[in-house]
Amino acid sequence: MSGTVAGLQSLLARACDIRPGETRATLASFSLVLLLMASYYLLRPVRDAMASDWSDAQVSSLWTGTFLFSLLAVSLYGWIASRVSLRRLVPGVYTLFALSFTLFWLVSRSLPRGGPVDMAFYVWVSVFSLFHVSVFWSLMSDSFSRDQSKRLFAFIGAGASVGALLGPSLATGLAGAASSDDLLPLASGLLLLALPLVVMVQGRSASGDGPDPSAAPLGGNPLSGYRDLLSSPYLLGICLFIFLYTALSSFIYFELKNLLEDYDRDQRTQIWAAMDLAVNGLTLLVALFATGRIASRLGLPFTLACVPVLICAGMVLLAALPQVGIVVAVQVVRRAGNYAISRPAREMLFTAVGKHTRYKTKPVIDIVVYRGGDMLNAWAFTALTQGLGLGLAAVAGVGAGVAFLWALVGVALGRHFNRQQPPETDRGSWRSEPSG
Repeated sequence: MSGTVAGLQSLLARACDIRPGETRATLASFSLVLLLMASYYLLRPVRDAMASDWSDAQVSSLWTGTFLFSLLAVSLYGWIASRVSLRRLVPGVYTLFALSFTLFWLVSRSLPRGGPVDMAFYVWVSVFSLFHVSVFWSLMSDSFSRDQSKRLFAFIGAGASVGALLGPSLATGLAGAASSDDLLPLASGLLLLALPLVVMVQGRSASGDGPDPSAAPLGGNPLSGYRDLLSSPYLLGICLFIFLYTALSSFIYFELKNLLEDYDRDQRTQIWAAMDLAVNGLTLLVALFATGRIASRLGLPFTLACVPVLICAGMVLLAALPQVGIVVAVQVVRRAGNYAISRPAREMLFTAVGKHTRYKTKPVIDIVVYRGGDMLNAWAFTALTQGLGLGLAAVAGVGAGVAFLWALVGVALGRHFNRQQPPETDRGSWRSEPSG
């Protein structure tokens, strides 16, 4: 067995600079996010299929409802985090979602399709889509040191791409044998399978001497996450980074949607599927073999800014040559760059803050700010195109300016991170297990 572990350690070290003693915790984290994302990608096609039954106004109302419900959910989460130990908080979140999807499945078997239940499910899955990832990365930033995050977060994040491939594969394979509603208990099962991995990662985090910091509640004001966000230029900078990302995400998505109007539904499906395949394949390659080395050798300012710079160049090209192929290419680079580089780098920023920020303020940023950005930028795009009458080239020019600002914010955040020292109570929070 020791020879197998040593061989695996050697292989991983060549791929992504995992050092002796880090293998078990890193693979547990990789497997954890794999199961979480596989669960979500089982649910996503069920959710998105419902949208075709509703008008644009109804879907827009659901997006607004998602933002408002996210605001409520994050506030409730902050209240619970003040009173429940972290050792119970993280498993409790995933258990709650697992039970909720089982409940939706039971209700779907007794009620006809459509109506308020489907709308509630649509909003709930949309909240889950960001909540489960935010809590996962809170656990990661609390479990790994700053140095480890630069080397390991990209590899761990690649597990999300594997899960994003596994989930749709399961959904497609089961599509002919069962109802789409029957995917819900399977998603619940994957969430429950993730619970032992959460315990394993938490156990590694608390493997040192002294009291276990995760055994006590965070305490404090349940709404302190909002207060801390507004009082911290560093955290507001992360918010701006996310907001600018959602601006480009919305602009590119809507432009692509509009350009594909001339294609029939089968052709559109093929294009979207090809993009998903390209994104996930590119994400795995970059995350496994490049991102960790980029962050360690070129620094976080470069890592945070490189994808925005690429998108800025793509937008300039799109402004000069407004064609479907270029929009598709920019979309693939944007999504793969976010999953493989920008998201892991952004999560590294939270290793420089304390537990309260990681578990109370981070969900506000990841969920409330993100969903608010989606909503505002969707309306901003509508204002540019339908209000001002701007075409693809002009909107791409605006997008290039947004991407340039996005890059500047990334550089500023990376430099601020380099100047910060980790909180005294959080330094060295994770200790490597003995090798072999």
